Amino acid sequence: MPLDKETLGDLIATMRRYVRERLIPNEARVDEEDQVPPEILDEMRSLGFFGLTIPEEYGGLGLTSEEEALVNLELGRSSPAFRSAFGTNNGIGSQGIVMAGTEEQKQRYLPDMAAGELIGSFALTEPEAGSDAGSLTTRAVRDGDSYVLNGTKRYITNAPLAGLFTVMARTDPSVKGAKGVSAFLVERDNPGVGVGRPEKKMGQHGAPVSDVVFTDCRVPAEALLGGVEGQGFRVAMKVLDRGRLGIAASFTGLAERIFDEMVAYSLERQQFGRPIAEFQLIQAMIADSKADLVAARAMVLESSRAHDRGEDISLLAACCKLFTSEALGRVADRNVQVHGGAGYVGDYPAERHYRDVRLARIYEGTNQIQQLIIARNVIRAAKAALG
Repeated sequence: MPLDKETLGDLIATMRRYVRERLIPNEARVDEEDQVPPEILDEMRSLGFFGLTIPEEYGGLGLTSEEEALVNLELGRSSPAFRSAFGTNNGIGSQGIVMAGTEEQKQRYLPDMAAGELIGSFALTEPEAGSDAGSLTTRAVRDGDSYVLNGTKRYITNAPLAGLFTVMARTDPSVKGAKGVSAFLVERDNPGVGVGRPEKKMGQHGAPVSDVVFTDCRVPAEALLGGVEGQGFRVAMKVLDRGRLGIAASFTGLAERIFDEMVAYSLERQQFGRPIAEFQLIQAMIADSKADLVAARAMVLESSRAHDRGEDISLLAACCKLFTSEALGRVADRNVQVHGGAGYVGDYPAERHYRDVRLARIYEGTNQIQQLIIARNVIRAAKAALG
């Protein structure tokens, strides 16, 4: 059930204040230390950040997609590492359980995830299969009342911190493509689970990723998500659709933050005796950036409302992810250009933003995959209309 207007307003105001007073002042520390400070994580737990989208009956706030978008527009104004710290619990780490889990699975995991005591992670990508989930090679073989998993997952967000993995694995090798893929809930301390060292990344320091290796990892049959084989790919796509709306809102929030810094610097920086904001070519970059932001915000909010209405949002989610990530990259690039030499050194956040935003066009499905999803949906609809 949607929050009443006053409660939602209070939540957004709290987020805005917390981002301004606590998160932004700690961004340089996170970038240098490559971790979110423990005291910040504790504050996020106490504020309920880990359970924003988890249903109320399991300890969360149960935000609608539009409400989540409005919150992420505020949270996105800080370093992506902060959102990533609790983002998997609200998105791909929990939503598979919310959407398709048995009641026993929901009761077992969701309350601890909402409280931030259990970190969830989504293990889909492999060394030879990223955006094409139908090509997964990780296997899950039924053996009596259990399954045995073998395979490697790559670049798994929050894997070094996770206590629970939603693992996509092939249960029926005779079925080609996605239909033979199932989803499993695998706990970190299960024998046969190995988590690799955190990767050293270009940006988004403080948001750890690593490989996860399953070696003769035996899990009970009750670990099969929803208790049904062959539903893993379908669940993954639904989870990714909602997840793409969430990160698109975050991308938009960060782009708005960068834009504000760009404008402020252009008014502050003097050249030839006047602010560079008065130069027309600077104004062109400001204007193009503002147009990107207006379009991004409108797209994200309308797509989120469509999801709340129960509509199929596969096309809209792909459009949101594609457009907002590209817009974010453009705004971050213009920001460096407006800052000139100052944008290339660490004295201003422009340099860090530029490194952080590059990942936006890659994770949660590369933008080239989003283009394919969009084109296929459009062509399918056109063929149906022609009969």
